[in-house]
Amino acid sequence: MTRPRTHIFRLLKWGRTLAKHGALRGIEHDPNTPPPVKRLARIARFGTSQPRVPDYAEAFRAIGPAAIKLGQTLATRPDLVGEEAAHNLLSLQDSLPPVPFAEIRAVIESSFGQPLEAFYAHVDPEPVGAASIAQVHRGVTTDGKDVAIKVLRPGIREKFARDIETYEWAAAHVEAMGGEAKRLRPRLTIANFKRWTLRELDLRREAASASELAEAMRAIPGYHIPAIDWDRTNGRVMTVEWVDGVKISKRDELIAAGHDLPDLAKRLVLAFLTQAISAGFFHADMHQGNLFVRADGTIVAIDFGIMGRIDRRARMWLAEILYGLTTGNYRRVAEIHFEAQYVPSYHNVDEFATALRAVGEPMRGKPVSELSVGQMLDGLFAITRDFDMQTQPHLLLLQKTMVMVEGIATQLHPEINMWDVSAPFVREWIRGELGPEAALADRIREDTDTLLRIPALVRRLEDQYPPKGGAPEPPPLPEIELMWDKRQRSERRWPGYLLTAAIGAGAVFAAQSLGWF
Repeated sequence: MTRPRTHIFRLLKWGRTLAKHGALRGIEHDPNTPPPVKRLARIARFGTSQPRVPDYAEAFRAIGPAAIKLGQTLATRPDLVGEEAAHNLLSLQDSLPPVPFAEIRAVIESSFGQPLEAFYAHVDPEPVGAASIAQVHRGVTTDGKDVAIKVLRPGIREKFARDIETYEWAAAHVEAMGGEAKRLRPRLTIANFKRWTLRELDLRREAASASELAEAMRAIPGYHIPAIDWDRTNGRVMTVEWVDGVKISKRDELIAAGHDLPDLAKRLVLAFLTQAISAGFFHADMHQGNLFVRADGTIVAIDFGIMGRIDRRARMWLAEILYGLTTGNYRRVAEIHFEAQYVPSYHNVDEFATALRAVGEPMRGKPVSELSVGQMLDGLFAITRDFDMQTQPHLLLLQKTMVMVEGIATQLHPEINMWDVSAPFVREWIRGELGPEAALADRIREDTDTLLRIPALVRRLEDQYPPKGGAPEPPPLPEIELMWDKRQRSERRWPGYLLTAAIGAGAVFAAQSLGWF
């Protein structure tokens, strides 16, 4: 197990990098930041010169691959890092200098246990993309198919495991300080980040996600998922169908090719809603670099390392919330928040509905170009604080993806009205899922499941309450506090940690002065 002083040294090293880019200023000035965290931030920035405008994205990129992924996660949490930082982190590009092809070849051959030529007739040594976790090369299989070959960077799993351990340690200590830090649940944020990252570090999982999403979207025209070559895919290498098309970010090229941009924008939004609300399984990394448009207008998605999943009950709540906001039924939206236990029951439903109206009314019926995302977020975060709403981690990916989709749709068609596009789809889904026929079918299914569970329930009761007899049941024993537990709880560790931090900061500063890192 890694010692606390090792975690502190790492945090100070990363903190100095953040300080050089002005990224610690917000932490120090935020009144909700716990005092020990502020002290560590001051130690980390000691002796550094900071720019006037913080560059959070570049700071995370300078720290390394795990920090890039963490920064992209924090871009969805303006309540945790602040609106300015979250907006800047949205620009964080997941790209690093490529690994030499000799190392990539070694990964491919060691993972398959055979020479590269046994699987590929040709592999272009120049990558078409190099991200923090993997890089992609174009190739041709031995049976003549054009493919994209995604290969994990050497040693990346070990690097991520080390850094995530420190993230977990830091989040646990911050959350234990209580107050706003506890309400924002940083430990759960890191837990979700760890789960998403571990999924990305196993390319078989990504291939399976692509396959599952392809099945869910098979009936949706104009949206395509590249086919997986399972014979050339394992945990460190994934081979998929090569995609020819124009990146959806290249608006001028799309116009030159004769594509209908308003139609593309609408189809992209509806494809996302189909995934998130109908299927409950959605592509959660829908940024501009992962979407292409073929010559026939088909939207092609790639890179399925980050996927979101929402259970049916949460999807029903989400659909009703979206529909309530589009129609102005704030009372129903408020009721759903209480039913889902997003808002504690000691608050008043009508007061919460009024608060939602204050945020929702200025947005309804306006094109995205006329909306202020900053004002909307300020209003929503004020509501979450006033009504003691805890962060809902299962919706973080959804929020992030909605922002991405909205941004791309707006770039394609600046006058698009997200509410008008979403409302008919959501209305039809609610009618199908919450109408009388669906309610009757759900009731029959639930009652049948309950009847089928009765025998197993009786057996469990018999196991828990066996017939009396044999040895008498022992009396309950009192709980006695062990002296070393008491002594351990009474220790005040922060002075020692701060001393360690100060020594660590000096060591980091000296090492940087000598050019060691």
